[in-house]
Amino acid sequence: MEQVRLNKYLSELGICSRREADRLVEEGRVLVNGKPAELGQKISAEDALSLDGKPVGTAHRDAPVLIAFHKPRGIVCTTSTNDKATNIIEYIDYPVRIFPIGRLDKESEGIILLTNQGDLVNKINRQRYGHEKEYIVRCRRKLTAAFLKQMSEGVEINIPVIDASDKDRKRARGREYVNVMTKPCRVTKIDDHTFNIVLTQGLNRQIRRMCDALGNYVDRLKRVRVMNIELGDLPEGAYRDVTEEELAELARLIEHDT
Repeated sequence: MEQVRLNKYLSELGICSRREADRLVEEGRVLVNGKPAELGQKISAEDALSLDGKPVGTAHRDAPVLIAFHKPRGIVCTTSTNDKATNIIEYIDYPVRIFPIGRLDKESEGIILLTNQGDLVNKINRQRYGHEKEYIVRCRRKLTAAFLKQMSEGVEINIPVIDASDKDRKRARGREYVNVMTKPCRVTKIDDHTFNIVLTQGLNRQIRRMCDALGNYVDRLKRVRVMNIELGDLPEGAYRDVTEEELAELARLIEHDT
């Protein structure tokens, strides 16, 4: 029988992303044939798989879901219940199992997509394809021309090794953090303290780390667009289905992501 990696199998079923699957395995919540699963384990259709004591398989696949959610501040973008803060899945309480595409840190707000389609998550999350995400950022200090220019050209920041590329991880040499240069991006001043920024990267707390490296600090960060899907006037704490038109354009944008 053909075998596939466990994290890929769970992702394709729409249970969770591959990274989230690895976390579930590490927490001992996934069993294969009644035994705790191992990271990197391969399984086939003949294997009995369960998550949190409930059987998992192709018969449990739900209809495809893709929603846009206006995340409030204070909500964490994880399916884990270990954090003291309310997680995004608990907050939304959607009727079928879904998980976030990417993340938005606890202190930030704005649009985040959630789905039960693992392949969609993997395609959108791959940084090398340069998918755009747009933010409005308010800083404590007045914005200078030099600050805006440096933000647009690239800033050297310190990120956790786990969030770095394979190339940058090799440079880390056992350290927990590694310095990376952010990619050039579009930055537009809105007022003395506020700017709009369009990124094609998704590094850990990237905008906050960029501002901090340049001696400024983020007071408020709001994501207003993911690729072609905009936050618009969606109320804070509410979600909506992605429209057919949005879905068609999204499919076009990721059609070469294999």
